[in-house]
Amino acid sequence: MPIQRPDPDQLLDRLQAAAVRARRGKLKIFFGATAGVGKTYAMLGAARQQLLHGVDMVIGVVETHGRMETEVMADGMERLPLREIPYRENRLREFDLDGALARKPALILMDELAHSNVPGSRHPKRWQDVEELLAAGIDVYSTVNVQHLETLNDVISGITGIRVWETVPDKVFDTADEVVLVDLPPDELLQRLKEGKVYLPRQVERAINNFFRKGNLIALRELALRRTADRVDDDMLQYRRDQFVAPVWRTRDSLLACIGPGEGLEKIVRTAARLASQLEVPWHAIYVETPALQRLPEAKRHRILRNLKLAGDLGAVTATLSGADVDEVTVQYARDHNLSKIIVGRDHPRPWRFWFRSFADRVGKRAPDLDVIQVARTEGEREQTRPDRHDVVDHVFKQWPDYAMAAIGCGLAGLLAEVMFPIFDLPNIVMIFLLAVVLVSLRYGRGPGVLASFLSVAIFDFFFVNPRLSFAVSDVQYLMTFAVMLVVGLITGQLTAGAKYQARVATRREKRVRSLYEMSRDLSAALMPEQIAEIGERFIAAELGARAGFLLIDDKDKLQAALPSAKGLPAVDLGIAQWAFDHGEAAGQGTDTLAASPILYLPLKAPMRLRGVLALEMRNSDRLLIPEQRRLLDTFASLIAIAIERVHYVEVAQNTTVQIESERLRNSVLSAISHDLRTPLAGLIGLADTLLLTKPPPTGQQQEVIESMRNSAMRMNALVNNLLDMARLESGNVQLNRQWQPLEEVVGSSLGACAALLAGRPLKVNLAPDLPLLHLDAVMIERVLVNLLENASKYTPPQSPIEIDARIEHDGVVLTVNDHGPGLPSKREEAIFEKFERGKKESAAPGVGLGLTICRAIMQAHGGSIRGETRATGGASFILTLPRGLPPSDDGGTPDEGSAFAGMDAMDEESATERPQK
Repeated sequence: MPIQRPDPDQLLDRLQAAAVRARRGKLKIFFGATAGVGKTYAMLGAARQQLLHGVDMVIGVVETHGRMETEVMADGMERLPLREIPYRENRLREFDLDGALARKPALILMDELAHSNVPGSRHPKRWQDVEELLAAGIDVYSTVNVQHLETLNDVISGITGIRVWETVPDKVFDTADEVVLVDLPPDELLQRLKEGKVYLPRQVERAINNFFRKGNLIALRELALRRTADRVDDDMLQYRRDQFVAPVWRTRDSLLACIGPGEGLEKIVRTAARLASQLEVPWHAIYVETPALQRLPEAKRHRILRNLKLAGDLGAVTATLSGADVDEVTVQYARDHNLSKIIVGRDHPRPWRFWFRSFADRVGKRAPDLDVIQVARTEGEREQTRPDRHDVVDHVFKQWPDYAMAAIGCGLAGLLAEVMFPIFDLPNIVMIFLLAVVLVSLRYGRGPGVLASFLSVAIFDFFFVNPRLSFAVSDVQYLMTFAVMLVVGLITGQLTAGAKYQARVATRREKRVRSLYEMSRDLSAALMPEQIAEIGERFIAAELGARAGFLLIDDKDKLQAALPSAKGLPAVDLGIAQWAFDHGEAAGQGTDTLAASPILYLPLKAPMRLRGVLALEMRNSDRLLIPEQRRLLDTFASLIAIAIERVHYVEVAQNTTVQIESERLRNSVLSAISHDLRTPLAGLIGLADTLLLTKPPPTGQQQEVIESMRNSAMRMNALVNNLLDMARLESGNVQLNRQWQPLEEVVGSSLGACAALLAGRPLKVNLAPDLPLLHLDAVMIERVLVNLLENASKYTPPQSPIEIDARIEHDGVVLTVNDHGPGLPSKREEAIFEKFERGKKESAAPGVGLGLTICRAIMQAHGGSIRGETRATGGASFILTLPRGLPPSDDGGTPDEGSAFAGMDAMDEESATERPQK
């Protein structure tokens, strides 16, 4: 196998990376299309093989889900004790990271890599626990389904109609040391389902009709196979780099389109795109800029950049490379990216250049293992690629000061040679002129260097070779001297100009890296959006020669020129900017959307969401066509967006801290006052009851006063109880007594408690017949329903009906309480759940606005939610959502996963692990 000589710097970097990998643990992922294909079983089988080889292995977390064969495979293996973490009223069991680090086995099994840890754990995600284990030098085996990969989340939700909330960053998958695909054909998986080897028998029919439809399984399997193939391809490329393998391995077809000044144009780009589409393979498009090509006229450079942009629009990976030899750079790029086919334009034959090889021939000779495809050009394209004499003249005219300085330099070299002529021989005089050629080439480039070579030969011949002051020579040997002198001068000038070009390229790259570093440093210290805008504006102007403005979003996701920098762009079109923000795509100059605009609008994409729009007015719009410049601009925009998001969350954290402290203080005051009021209120109520029972009984007027006093004390006592309950709920001190309860009983007890309030009202209760048992605190949920029914009786006409409905929806049970009153205040549907907020402030109905706040707190404590809305037919509707949970099965151990089959969590193996609802 041919091996290329490694670059010393690359070799050093790889040795250092290998040293880091040697200290780090190895991650092995068992990857599958969906639950039930046997990932956990395969992982346990591999772990048992390691045990046979004497490896110190323990189980960190393994979810068997009651599958007998999996439990048998795990039997006898050492298990780390799980850690209990209090969460609300429960104590949940989670992986003990500190215990694993203290035990420090050689290998640990961590099932379900995408699992979300209980709040209060060190890391929110299990994959972060795995990262810490790997950093400690512990090898890890884990499992992942394809739907848990972050980049495939939207794709799979579009296929199955079910969104997965627990995901793993693709970087974790891509950087794993080994990925094992655990595959099972859809028919076999469906057969396992029917045999009860994946879920309980009574759940199979629902599973097959929902997530486990055959079409879904086929699509998921294809995605898993493709993602594994991509991962294997990456492993192959990394191996080739590590082993310095030169030949291209034809594991799959891939294309490289070469764009040049005379053999690119649009036809080669479109041909490559069409061929890549037909073969369904990736393709790249590159332009190699050499010192000679730097002298291209502006029109040709613009055509090259336009072709590169076209290639990018057609799906190619584009790059602008630099080097002295186009053939070498092209072949090296193809080898580095394992591209097996190179597409070039066919050179137009010219008889007077018969001794020159075409670009295709040169590439074929340098890389005989690669396929070179030549694309013929039309006559019109040939005319475009012919050299324009006017371009050459214009180029020389623009550089006339450099050519003049070359002539002056040769003249000065002649004067110096004249002074030294009596002392030194002619060979030494020749060195003076060669030095002049080198200096001119180094300072002014290739063209002036060529002129200096010819002038040096002419001056040397005319002034120093006998007969002097004549171009005639007395000895024909001097002709050889002139020829060698001219050739050496030309070669030296070429090499010097090339070295200067390479130095300029390296300087430009170093400047770009330094600019990114300085920008990152300054942005990390910025504390205000205005500071971020000023930093971004300064760096963009320095690196891209553009005027920048920043448009940030307000509370309603509308852009506004809130930052001072936006005032520098008077032509900003907020409509185009809003379109770019709403669609998350660039618009304006240099794009395919509203390209006539003189300004480029680039959305600021932060990790969590879009943060605004960057508006750019480029002095030279052609710079947007250069892939490296566009990538630099995208990097700037990303850094700015992340900085804006960081500042936003710093502000959110500060406001949250203030709110928490304010709430804590207010709850403490309310709790203290409420406790102090309970004793006198209890005395007032007892006194009223005593007065009502006195003998002789009070008169009618006295009884009315006593009952009014008692009712007022009772309302005040209810208010005090609400305040105390609110304080306890917000402090987290309320322990829910959750039991598996039928919802029908809770609704019935609530109606019984409100019988007096609802007397004379029509009631309509519609509960779905297949409602599952719910894991809830019946007293608390009854309190929620009682509050809602009391509100309905307060704010609706006395004889208006009240409706209660319950149904299964996705992974929860939805309970709805509807009335036929005036409905909720417009645009205050969320505000009514805040403390001391009332639906209508002018209402004469008693209350201070705590009932709905308590309802929301109770629902959140159950992992559910509550919201209100005004119905189209009139009246208010309160929608309660409760999680279905996993009720105990009737066979004594396996959770009833069927109750959650409508949601994604039950489709995954992760669903059987008790976790907080998201």
